[in-house]
This record gives sequence, structure tokens and C-alpha cells, in this order.
Amino acid sequence: MPIKILMPTLSPTMTEGNLTLWVKSEGDRVSPGDVIAEIETDKATMELETVDEGILAKILISEGTEEIPVNTPIAIILEEGETQSDLEGMDININKVESTTDTKAVEDADVISDNLANPMQDEALNSDVNNRSRNVDTQERIKSSPLARRMAEQQKIDLALVNGSGPNGRIIRADIEAFSLPDIPVVKNDIPQVYKEDYSDYEILPINNIRKVVARRLTEAKQEVPHFYLTVDCEIDNLLNVRDDLNSRAKNNEFKISINDMIIKACAVALMQVPAANASWSEEGIKIYKNANISVAVAINDGLITPIINNANSKGLMTISNEMKELVTQAQDGTLTPDQYQGGTFSISNLGMYGVKNFQAIINPPQGCILAVGKIEKKPVVKNDEITIASIMSATLSVDHRVVDGAIGAQFLNSIKTLIEDPLGMLL
Repeated sequence: MPIKILMPTLSPTMTEGNLTLWVKSEGDRVSPGDVIAEIETDKATMELETVDEGILAKILISEGTEEIPVNTPIAIILEEGETQSDLEGMDININKVESTTDTKAVEDADVISDNLANPMQDEALNSDVNNRSRNVDTQERIKSSPLARRMAEQQKIDLALVNGSGPNGRIIRADIEAFSLPDIPVVKNDIPQVYKEDYSDYEILPINNIRKVVARRLTEAKQEVPHFYLTVDCEIDNLLNVRDDLNSRAKNNEFKISINDMIIKACAVALMQVPAANASWSEEGIKIYKNANISVAVAINDGLITPIINNANSKGLMTISNEMKELVTQAQDGTLTPDQYQGGTFSISNLGMYGVKNFQAIINPPQGCILAVGKIEKKPVVKNDEITIASIMSATLSVDHRVVDGAIGAQFLNSIKTLIEDPLGMLL
């Protein structure tokens, strides 16, 4: 019996996805594990692998279609021995795709739905859909990674001019970064003839799924979660000295521990010391977690994502540092898998490297807390009735009052401060 390929659910928050690219074409043979398409979810662009074997007989949804509800049929595979006549009478609910913003795709889906009920129209259908496919933007047809396409669009680079160095000539991020435009002949008034365009007071940037979901979740969090905030200043001279000492012990650059790595470890240890803060809200009751899974905010071209250091309480600084570097690279390349950014119990957002002194972060539901870290400043402090200079870092804890009371929040933040100021305590 013909097999329907459905728009998959690739994350718990995913209700719809964008079909960015068909890797396989109609008539291609596919085997389990073959990548047949690329799907943009609410978190990242991911490859869709088939678990079946056969012939990709029908593509029901065109690449470039946005906002396709999950479980919508997007293609059909015929198994060994089956023919196009086996498609007759199949019940395919194409109507779900009408929520998409791609009117052309809806029209194509309607034509295909009619054809499955009338297989005699197959030849006319193929001609109609193929003619429409030829009108798809050339940028979408060239073999390229989703990240490379986004970079090319942002930099107004024609992918047809780029040589791909990836598998089968696929254009990847490095190709876009290495690309330079050829010299353009200028005409009167020194205006480039080929790239001349009209300018206005603003431009519209398309909103992808990641930004849509982040915007929706942050709005819901700020409106529905009763936030309160606690701030402390931490003296981090001891932490800086311990970090420098540890990094001096690295052989062949096997690791390079950052301040953020040590903050992750401090938060993980503090969550074990004050387990009531390692919690989240649910209608069934408050969940208290046994391990500290630390979500770390990472800025990417498409918005914001929070990859997770799982079980950070049981990991050493070298492991945390190496894992964090790999997660940041994957986040920027758009290759994180759902298990790498789902399931955090606590979040950290560090804007100190941008010169931000302090700020209040919005909680990432259902988590109960998020720590906002500011920049390090040299400030005068009083020690033993004498004024001295110390390296000071501001840290603000945003707390969900439904989950964590004020006293628990203060106790938890004090534990973080103590571990940061006396970092040997987090190494015991």
C-alpha cells in the first residue's frame, strides 16, 4: 500500500513547519535513512529522513511552502511492485495545508487531490505542476544548505555565482563567507548598472519560524508568569585567578575554560545546594528536578536558541567548556537536534561581552528561573575598613513566583554568589 510521508513533529512546541527544500525528486528511489527534504521547525532547520524503501511517487507540497501543519501529507512513496494506479482512491487530507501563506502550494495541493481521485488526469497534472516548479526562484533550486541560503539572501548574493565545496557541489556556509562579487562595470553617475535598485526608508525582513516562536513564548511568559527580580554584585578576582590557573594546565590546547563555563558550573552546583530552585511550573504540581540541565542563550542569525548542558552538576569544567563550544558551533550552523535544546531546568543569559552592566531576563517557561549576567567592571570596595579595587560582575535572577518564593530565590542567588567568589567550592 502506498506510504504517506507526513510533516513530522520535530519538537514538543512544533505545530507547523516550513518545507525549505526537496532533496529527492519524483521518481527517485529512496531507502531507509535517505534524506528526502529539509524542514524548518520552530527551532532549527533539520533534515527529514525516510524510514521506508520505494519510489518517491508524488510530491504533494512544493518546496518553499510555509506554515504546513504537522501530520499533513507532503509526499507519497510507492513500495516494490506498486504503480501509479495504486494511488487511486487514497484518502489524503490536503485541506490542512490551506493554512499556509503560499497560495501557489495550496493550488498545487488541490490539483493533486483531484488527480488522486481521477488518475486519468495524471499526465496533465504533471505538466501543470512542473510548469509551476520552473517558476520557483533559482536561489531555491540550487543545492545549498539552509544556512548558506539565508546568508546569501541577507548579503544579496546570487547562488548561481557561487561554487559549492560541499557534497555533490552543495553550497555551504564557508562558500558564502569566501565569496566576493566580481568587478561591476559602472555607468553614468557611478551607479552599478547590474545591481541598481530603489531605496526606501526601511526594509521588511521576513520572520522565520524561530523568531515567531521566540516572540510568542516570550510574550506569553511576560504576560502570564509573575516575575520578580533579585540582584547581587559578585567579586570575581578569585574566579579569574582559578580560571587562568586551570587554562595554564591545558596541554595542546585541549581546553580553554571561559568565565561563562564557570558560571554554568556555579549555577549547577547551586541548584543542587538549593533543590527547591531547580523547579518548573505545571498544572499537576511543581516539578523538582534531580539534575541541573543548564540552558544557555546563544544568539544566531535567525534569532535566539538555548542549547543545553545536561547534567552540568556532575560534569567537570573541561567537559562543560568543550561541550559548550560544540553546541555554539552547531547552533550557529543550524544543526542542533531537538534533544540538544529541549529539557532544560534553568537558563543563563550573558550579555557582559556586549558591555551591558545589568539587565532583567524573561523567564523561559516552564523553567522557574533565569540568571542575567552583566559585564565585569573594576570598582572600589571596602575590605577590612580599607578601600581596594576589585573586579565586580552584576548578576540578576528572574524568578517565577508561582514556583520559587522570595526566600528560596534569595538563598539560591546567595549560593551562586558564594561559589563565584570562592570557586574552589564548585570543584569539590
